[in-house]
Amino acid sequence: MKNKWYFNISFLFFLVWICADTCAQEYNKPAGTRWSEEKIQQWYDNQPWLVGCNYIPATAINQIEMWSKETFDPKQINKELAWAHDLGFNTLRVFLSSVVWKHDAKGLKKRMNEFLDICRKHDIRPMFVFFDDCWNPESAYGKQPEPKPGVHNSGWAQDPSSSLRKDTLTLYPWLQEYVKDIVLTYANDERILMWDLYNEPGNSKHEETSLSLLTNAFRWVRQCRPSQPVTAGVWDYNSPRKNVMNAFMLTHSDIISYHNYDDESRHGDCIKFLKMLNRPLICTEYMARRNNSCFRNILPLMKKEKTGAINWGFVAGKTNTIYAWDEVISTGEEPKLWFHDIYRPSGAPFDQEEIDCIKSLTGRK
Repeated sequence: MKNKWYFNISFLFFLVWICADTCAQEYNKPAGTRWSEEKIQQWYDNQPWLVGCNYIPATAINQIEMWSKETFDPKQINKELAWAHDLGFNTLRVFLSSVVWKHDAKGLKKRMNEFLDICRKHDIRPMFVFFDDCWNPESAYGKQPEPKPGVHNSGWAQDPSSSLRKDTLTLYPWLQEYVKDIVLTYANDERILMWDLYNEPGNSKHEETSLSLLTNAFRWVRQCRPSQPVTAGVWDYNSPRKNVMNAFMLTHSDIISYHNYDDESRHGDCIKFLKMLNRPLICTEYMARRNNSCFRNILPLMKKEKTGAINWGFVAGKTNTIYAWDEVISTGEEPKLWFHDIYRPSGAPFDQEEIDCIKSLTGRK
């Protein structure tokens, strides 16, 4: 998703240090606490270099279509994850859907289990994302819209829908049940790498109103005591309104995750400052070619810095993420320079040099 990395980072970290003790006192209840620096570092040292992509099959336009009974596509997923394995990818970031769970909780968990079996077949351990503030504000169960020609993520949906957030007394009880049902089901499942609780809280003009759901998401998951680490990624370092949320995420995540779509110089600065928190790092979104955030310059940097690397996009498909965030090509003509994604639906790469670069860094070549 779109991020904002401007060099206001010093002010952010000033706030982090101020907020840290307060946040810890408010949050660290007996139900569960953040992993210690020693514990998360030991966990991270026992992992391979984590490299992969944000994943949705080419046949799905959003999270609802990916996980619904009628449109779940294990054959497509198996085919695409074989390509991921061939690249040397060992993790995926995958968005879940509260909409699907609310209508078919048992079926969603069954399909998650099938998905995890496919991942294991290809030596991949995914992380799952619960909530998301990006793109379309409303969603509904059932048949999803067709892609709008040339429009980036034209069918991606916020989770939960914006209209539901007006009544938290109704919304939060079932969201808590959703989160706890999923986490308790898989709390000790070695097929899962970690839990990513909330994608870009405050995006789409939600601003600080997302803080309540963010804090509750951490509380609900901690109460389940999962064996996997927990995170939520910082993404907007410029807005003063988001500094409290940034501080919360940075001081409550077991492992620090972040988004950055800048070139290697700015991305390197980001890594330098986040390392001040003395925890392992995973970049859970990068790679926007138009922004000079590319495999050739960013992936070597992250390997050198021992930072996990999860790019946005894999196979060009219904999400239309070969098109840029803010540039519509209404004819649907393929852009000369893809914004995201690596492969065409046939399995042919957009750029063979990128494939060679990735494989050289993951040891596949």
